[in-house]
This record gives sequence, C-alpha cells and structure tokens, in this order.
Amino acid sequence: MAATTDGLRTPDDPRVPTEDTYLHRVMTVLGAFRAEENAVGAAELARRTGLPKSTVHRIVQSLVEEGMLERHGSEVRLGLRLFEIGQRVPRQRALRDAARPYMSDLREATRQTIHLAVLEGSEVVYVDILVSPGGPSLPSRVGGRLPAHATGVGKAILAFSPQETVRAVLEGELPRLSERSNVAPGLLAKELAAIRRAGVAYDHEESGLGVVCAASPVIGLDGEVLGALSISGWSNRMRLDQVSPAVHTAALALSRTLGHRDADPPR
Repeated sequence: MAATTDGLRTPDDPRVPTEDTYLHRVMTVLGAFRAEENAVGAAELARRTGLPKSTVHRIVQSLVEEGMLERHGSEVRLGLRLFEIGQRVPRQRALRDAARPYMSDLREATRQTIHLAVLEGSEVVYVDILVSPGGPSLPSRVGGRLPAHATGVGKAILAFSPQETVRAVLEGELPRLSERSNVAPGLLAKELAAIRRAGVAYDHEESGLGVVCAASPVIGLDGEVLGALSISGWSNRMRLDQVSPAVHTAALALSRTLGHRDADPPR
C-alpha cells in the first residue's frame, strides 16, 4: 500500500515503521524543546527534528490531547503531565528524597549551591539542585544534562563506574564546554584514577569559566555508584580544599543511608 501523506506507511507495507519507530519520532519531538524557552511552534519543531511538518503537527496534537504538551497561543510547551510522570521515576525519587537532608546541611554549612546528579550514557542528569543566593549562574538545571567528563559530579561517578562505562566515554566525543575542559582521553583517564584514590573530583572552571566545584560519589548497597553530590561556587570566592571534606563526608553518610557498608567508597 502507498505511503500516507505524513510519510508513514500503511501496516501491510513491508517497509512500514514499527511502533518503536513512531515512538522514536514522538521522543524526538519532545526532545526538541529547550530549557530556556517557554513555548515553541510546530513549524520550528519540524525544523529542529527534521520530520515532515504534517507528522509533527499530528504528534503535537496527540500529545496535547494526552496532556504531555499544552497550548500557549499559537505555540506549545511541555505539559504538567510530563512533570507528574517524571516525579514517579523510582531511582530519581528514592535518591533525591534520601539526599535532600544532606544537601540542605551542605548548603547551610557552605552557603554554596549543591547538586545531586546521576549518570546516563556519557552525560550527567541533574536530579536535584539547591541554589545558594548570590551564587554564580550555572549551566546546570534540574532535569538538565551536561557532558560527564566536564563536570565534577560526572567525573566523580565515572571514577567509580565499570570499566566498560568509562571506556565508552573515553572513546566517544568529548565536547569542550570551556577553554579549560579536559578533552584528552589519556589525561582524563589519569584524572579518574586519581579521583578514585581520593574520593573527591573537581571542576576547575571546566563546565564554565568562573565556576568551580568539588564532588564525591554516592555508593549503593552492592557497591554500585548511584550518583554524586557536589558543591559549586565562584572560583574567586570558594576554596575547594575547604569544601571538599564536607562534600566527601556528606556523600559517605548518604551512601551509608542507602545501605553501603564500607567506611569509604571502594578504591
């Protein structure tokens, strides 16, 4: 049978996309929204995704009907139902709920911004952020992603991750977020080895000029690294050697809360 007007073929066509293909298109549309914008038009979504306009219009209409998107004038924005579903993610919810008291204590003690992040692929996803008044404007946001190799939390997690996970990152693309980002695989591997020995990772203006951070891994019951905590602040106002013991102690305490029995992360 012939293709439909939006480029999808009818089910008896041997070249018909599977349901997974349609789902991929839906996820591509959702992934085209940017954090800094309030709403976007269907035509712009089609441009960003490379999908036919008719396909995007149909997907947008379906997502609006399901509450995943909502109308904002002639444009659409991410809907409340997406937020509601995201709050049910077990790993995010359990880790965030356990970490929040330690994050609050860290912010109170240091007066700096505190992050909790997990690793997904070669990127970190920020699960929770407690912002400090007067702190620097950071590229991180809750639900946002940054390349793991250029962040303190990312390096803290990678240092305690399985070798195949680390290898995939080292052999993949290492984008430069600032002029100080470490994009040399060999040097990054040596840095991860040092982090594993020390239990603390640092971001020396690698994710953004003027911003530094100290981070430490959170280890679970079976020794698996679950995520990382970090303290971030202005490079000219925060001394990493002063805050690193605090984030390391907090991460160790959180690890114990989550069932990790060792006194320190595995070396």
